[in-house]
Amino acid sequence: MRTVSTIIALSMAAINAEAQTRAIAFTEFDLPNGLHVILHEDHSTPIVAVSVMYHVGSKDEAKDRRGFAHFFEHLLFEGSDNIPRGEFSKYVEKAGGVLNANTNGDRTYYYEVLPSNQLELGLWLESERMLHARVDQKGVDTQREVVKEERRQRYENQPYGSLLPEVLKRAYIEHPYQWPTIGFMEDLNAASESDYKKFYKTFYVPNNAALVITGDIDAKATKGLVTKYFGDIPKGGKIPRTSIVEPAMKGEVRDVVYDKIQLPAVVLAYHIPAYGTKDFYAVDMLNRLLSNGNSSRLNKSLKDEQQKAVYTGSFSLPFEHPGLAMAFAIANAGVAPDSLERSMDAEFDKVRNEAISEDELAKLKTGIETEFVNANARVAGIAENLASAYTFLGSTAKVNSEVQNYLSVSTADMQRVARQYFAADKRVVLHYLPMSAKP
Repeated sequence: MRTVSTIIALSMAAINAEAQTRAIAFTEFDLPNGLHVILHEDHSTPIVAVSVMYHVGSKDEAKDRRGFAHFFEHLLFEGSDNIPRGEFSKYVEKAGGVLNANTNGDRTYYYEVLPSNQLELGLWLESERMLHARVDQKGVDTQREVVKEERRQRYENQPYGSLLPEVLKRAYIEHPYQWPTIGFMEDLNAASESDYKKFYKTFYVPNNAALVITGDIDAKATKGLVTKYFGDIPKGGKIPRTSIVEPAMKGEVRDVVYDKIQLPAVVLAYHIPAYGTKDFYAVDMLNRLLSNGNSSRLNKSLKDEQQKAVYTGSFSLPFEHPGLAMAFAIANAGVAPDSLERSMDAEFDKVRNEAISEDELAKLKTGIETEFVNANARVAGIAENLASAYTFLGSTAKVNSEVQNYLSVSTADMQRVARQYFAADKRVVLHYLPMSAKP
């Protein structure tokens, strides 16, 4: 018999499902130079999003040039042969738009959101970035200082900021996921101008990119504009891809990290399937079960009931190649890391040994549907989802079916993947301790 809460959750899911079933309509085509173009018309507001996803991230870097992909995210706002240095962003801001970029292990993504009468501006800017970017020593020197400051703020001077790099270098021994996206300053300092130019000419080419334009556009006219601005850009060479496969862990890796912190923390990391595979979605649901919201399992158990933690979290790293699931907890005053770890392990034992309730599953699915609806309520969100579907899911059309990968997950699936991937004897365990505790 269904409980009242289950009925309410399922009713909410039905409402959200009706909203998200309005499929994202799109057209797509390839230019002769290999550029894949995706267009989505939405005349509800007079704005457009122009975005380019380059299939290059930190896993595509050489071992002695770590951080190049992220560095280029900064460098390619320097300007171009036809855009004065430092003026790239000003074009968008003066037109009443916004712009940004981000990088991860697998791709680098740039976008502008502009009034729809400024569509050509966005196309021109991105074509300049692809063909005429200013990759020279002056720009490199300027952006190195920017990246240094970002590294200090996000990693070196941030409590627990080294958590991800410390986990990655222990979880991956062979695969280039072993280094963080931001890389290392010694590699950026050692690189020559020719190294940067080579990276640009290798990866910033039309046959390694997806151009996505969404919003208040006319698809036929926009196709002509795309050809005008991108059609003459030369096709690049064959894109190098890593063939490294990370070997299975032979046992638990356990270590202690001393940091500039006041309260100890415990980090658990497990290898999980690649983004887009069936089991990834079940694993991601487990991480949401453990840490999404105040009623999540780690929060309720470690914070509210046992009062052993002041903060808990659990998340998936959705990598193109097999990634990681990470759980962490910051200890309450006076709580030893060993005690905190035992309580975390108890929650992982539960998901391995006991099926979750239908109430919990319905609540998770409602939250996921809401996320999809919200993401697709903005032209910028639609643009990124279309680019990701094409680049990583094997088909742009999967933008409209990915939510079903979550909704088809059963309680049995979640228990099965918990047993398969959250193995206590094949994981990374880190205890973060204050510097004052160092022997």
